[in-house]
Amino acid sequence: MASQVLVAANRGPLSYSIDAEGGLTARRGGGGLVSGLSAALAEQPNALWICAALSEADREAVRRGVTEPGVRMLDIDPTVYDAAYNGIANSVLWFTHHHLYDVPREPVFDAEFRRRWAAYVTYNEAFARALAQEAAEGARVLVQDYHLALVPGQLRALRPDLRIGHFTHTPWASWEFMNMIPDDIQSQLVWGMLGADRLGFHTARWAGNFAGGANRDDLDGIAQAYFPAGHPERGVWHRRADPDGQGYAKRRFTEVTAYPLGVDADELRALAHRPEVDEKLAQLRAEVGDRKTIARVDRTELSKNILRGLLAYRELLTVHPEWRGRVVHLASAYPSRQDLAVYRAYTESVRELAAEINEEFGTADWQPVLVSVQDDFARSLAVYRMADVALVNPVRDGMNLVAKEIPVVSEAGCALVLSTGAGAYEELRADALTVNPYDVSATAEALHAALSMPDAERAERTKRLAAAATALPPAAWFAAQLTDLLP
Repeated sequence: MASQVLVAANRGPLSYSIDAEGGLTARRGGGGLVSGLSAALAEQPNALWICAALSEADREAVRRGVTEPGVRMLDIDPTVYDAAYNGIANSVLWFTHHHLYDVPREPVFDAEFRRRWAAYVTYNEAFARALAQEAAEGARVLVQDYHLALVPGQLRALRPDLRIGHFTHTPWASWEFMNMIPDDIQSQLVWGMLGADRLGFHTARWAGNFAGGANRDDLDGIAQAYFPAGHPERGVWHRRADPDGQGYAKRRFTEVTAYPLGVDADELRALAHRPEVDEKLAQLRAEVGDRKTIARVDRTELSKNILRGLLAYRELLTVHPEWRGRVVHLASAYPSRQDLAVYRAYTESVRELAAEINEEFGTADWQPVLVSVQDDFARSLAVYRMADVALVNPVRDGMNLVAKEIPVVSEAGCALVLSTGAGAYEELRADALTVNPYDVSATAEALHAALSMPDAERAERTKRLAAAATALPPAAWFAAQLTDLLP
């Protein structure tokens, strides 16, 4: 039966494992976004989630015809998938949107890049074809993230009757960085995105980056008009030259707007008070004692700025020696993308710097940094509950839900030190201590101010931060986009 509501995303709501006897077992994915999308889709009759088969067990499930209601996995050739996902999405688009390139050396767009780009096109086409096959007449389709930036345009060509939305969970690059990408690839990206009726971003800043940069006349015949915030129409009118050069296609309008994802307070608090979290909390309290805590929870992702955060903590202990022995930095750093050498090196640098700080300042009864470089969700939630200060200092981030999660869970209330590079900055800046992510000294002073904040002020700020953080939880976030796709 054709579906009226469809979601397309690289990762699906479940994964498979193969047992010793060769049997397949499905396991539901975790995380607030998957839970929120799953809950919202469950309210839609005959909704469908289309995703990639990520493991050999997933691919085996597709081959055997094992299906879960509401989910279709795509068995994409692993070589194509690797070139598209690691070669383009994570090594080009991620670095471009987060402004992470070491510009004297990167990027390099050569024949190997072109081969990988061809795989990225093929990968996106697989999703577009599946959506076209499964969608009912006039169905609403929500495509997720930079992995599938070409799908809206490809799907528009196959099924012009559909209402198509695309949401980008990363920032959108400034056009100084986007201009590094070859012109023909830029054109494909822009036209892929503009196939949607509505484009969503976490913040008005990222939406403006896309819409303003798309208003150009040098990208493969684009003729556009861009209307910024405050105008009755916010987005891009566009039309494209016909391939034979005989005039232009009919003008279309793509709305470009912000949907700032929040957190589900009830679900998060329930997760944070499970027995395994209580056990981790007891262990941490035994180590920390009655000292204050500075908490951070991140993947060891280059954009998260963990190293400058540790440098700021070291400068805090140097410039404000009164905090020695009275504060502990609880740093949870999940290893990220360890198949890429630059990420392995970064993860090792985090370990080394934490060890240096402990060697420089530690005493027999005080370890300044308790670092956990492992994927331990229960420990992270325990850290949330203990936080007196939350340090969230990315150089550039689509949203950064940790900045929203810690104030919701922190038991004593927490002061939030937040960088201007976080997507959450726009919503939380009024009640956070905000810093330039590159300014280590200013971050150290903000940590001092946060640790020194009176309890009453910290409690009031936390209350307002938690209210802002829960304004648009995942299910409501998804529902708002779905409603806005109605004709």
